[in-house]
Amino acid sequence: MSMLARLWSWLKDEEGQGLAEYGLIVILIAVLVVAAMAIFSPAITGLFGRVASQLSNP
Repeated sequence: MSMLARLWSWLKDEEGQGLAEYGLIVILIAVLVVAAMAIFSPAITGLFGRVASQLSNP
């Protein structure tokens, strides 16, 4: 196999493409989770506050 044929074969290899796509999906999910936490943080804080007050006052 000639050097040019090996180079062309290496350039056409799409094996790492799936990994890049999974990486983009993970980044998108992380951004969505952070956004959801920012939006719902007052409600979550209130919920934990009510639970803590119920646990501390029997």
